[in-house]
Amino acid sequence: MSRLKEVLERIGPLDRAAMESARARQATLTKPQGSLGVLEDLSVRVAGITGNPAPEVKEKLIVTVAGDHGVAEEGVSAFPSEVTLQMLYNFLNGGAAINVLARHVGARVVVVDLGVAAEVAANAAADAENFVDKKVGYGTANISKGPAMTYEDAVRSVEAGIEVLERELENAGQRRGVGTGVDIVGVGDMGIGNTTPSSAVVAFVTGEPVEKVTGRGTGLDNEGFAAKIKTIKKALAVNKPTRGDGIDILAKLGGFEIGGMAGVMLAGAAHRIPVVVDGFISGAAALLAYELCPPVRDYLVASHLSVESGHRAILEHLRLEPLLDLNLRLGEGTGATLGISVVEAACKILREMATFAEAGVSESEKVR
Repeated sequence: MSRLKEVLERIGPLDRAAMESARARQATLTKPQGSLGVLEDLSVRVAGITGNPAPEVKEKLIVTVAGDHGVAEEGVSAFPSEVTLQMLYNFLNGGAAINVLARHVGARVVVVDLGVAAEVAANAAADAENFVDKKVGYGTANISKGPAMTYEDAVRSVEAGIEVLERELENAGQRRGVGTGVDIVGVGDMGIGNTTPSSAVVAFVTGEPVEKVTGRGTGLDNEGFAAKIKTIKKALAVNKPTRGDGIDILAKLGGFEIGGMAGVMLAGAAHRIPVVVDGFISGAAALLAYELCPPVRDYLVASHLSVESGHRAILEHLRLEPLLDLNLRLGEGTGATLGISVVEAACKILREMATFAEAGVSESEKVR
């Protein structure tokens, strides 16, 4: 049995008993019922994900996956492809936005090379405990001329993401002396030009017009934006993915890092870990994970609503409500990191807030 198939078969429904227990405790906490809104519902869902009626969020992990894209040669990005590798080094040195925000919330960042179009310097890789080399290829092919990758490489990219998370679960578990030592995982991306394949994936899966789900990425001017839309339409016409086959969609239109993020999401669900999705690129990965296994949706938390126009179409298709709306469009896992802080707050309310009985506070007459 393939690793991917094994993981897909392990993803089951949420634990309804744990959710009912969490919901019952919420009803006894010292507040009017429903007064903490989304925080209440979120804590109940995390209980269902983990199977723990009083879930804790201690060990936090961000997986930032990097890959390059052949379609960048069409001028669909305001930045050159070399920036992907340069930013990877920035991540490893702790100087990027994701590093700052991860330190802020107490999360560990793991940086994964799934398809950077260059070798990561040996000294940089050797010195970085948070670097994982899972390179499937040196960037994808140009999707406006043919498939991004082979079907086999699409499977490899998803399975690489699965392997990354499972390795981190084992390592964190050893540090904590428990079975699986990660309580929550956020996913993020790095890849110049990756809004183009993401828009192609979103347009194909959701059925929305390319113009509606395509944004300006890193800051294209009007001419560049028009060329980007034309390139995406050409990619859809040239490749004609098989509807309902998430791997074929990934192979025809996607990217190595997009497949890797989908793999992290699937592995998180298989291990009953809440997965916090970042913005537009990781949202495209979420669509592919959902194509492969619809139950994965219940394990995903949408951290925020990106400025990228196609992100709303993703969230509507997945029926997920974003926790935040901060006009973010950076990627890297920055929004996911902030989302993790909200999930942690929700779980702390459920675990640590006193009940009416514990606090000696009179309850509403309606709940007596």
